Amino acid sequence: MKYYPVFLDIKNRRCLVVGGGGVGSRKVKTLLSCGARVTVVSPEASAYVHEQAARGKLAYHQRKYNRGDLDGVFLVIGATSDEKLNHQIHRDAEKRETLCNIADRPEVCNFILPAIVSRGDLTIAVSTSGQSPAFAKSLRQRLGKEFGPEYGSFLVLMGAIRQRLLAESHEPEEHKPLFERLIKAGLLDMIGENSTADIDRLLSEVLGPGYRYDSLVKME
Repeated sequence: MKYYPVFLDIKNRRCLVVGGGGVGSRKVKTLLSCGARVTVVSPEASAYVHEQAARGKLAYHQRKYNRGDLDGVFLVIGATSDEKLNHQIHRDAEKRETLCNIADRPEVCNFILPAIVSRGDLTIAVSTSGQSPAFAKSLRQRLGKEFGPEYGSFLVLMGAIRQRLLAESHEPEEHKPLFERLIKAGLLDMIGENSTADIDRLLSEVLGPGYRYDSLVKME
């Protein structure tokens, strides 16, 4: 199977998780972090699911799944140990042409979830096309050591610079060489070393006076 790699915008979209145990809870956490409107259906659920439901972060229906739960749903994740139920969710989703993932069962998914390294707005996705989730996890751990929190801070700064340049009526095509100069000059390493003075000097040199790290990050 050759999968088509894609990042989905699920903000405010209805997403269903069938199963409220440990696996389901992890899926719920990721969906909520991306702004989805999450519903969990399961006879039992973890303390995390109950807590999020009590806080109004998700809807929890303490019962068995039925096919009507898919009405109006953009994406469904099956996270149960019941193989018969998992296949039923898959069949129901296929009839509705709904995005469907069954945890650890790529043969009954129309999309699979990669192993993810997240550093703020930086997301690195690793997939083995379902052939070896264990190897994907191993690669994620290696990448997690290589890409530290400075990458998230770097993207916050770059986003703030971009917003300010656009606000000053710069043409977007003029931005590319400026960003390339900042990258080649080692801005990322400076952030990793928390060298604010060097960052400010570089920003002033490339972008002009008035560009300072602290004020830009606060603006973002």
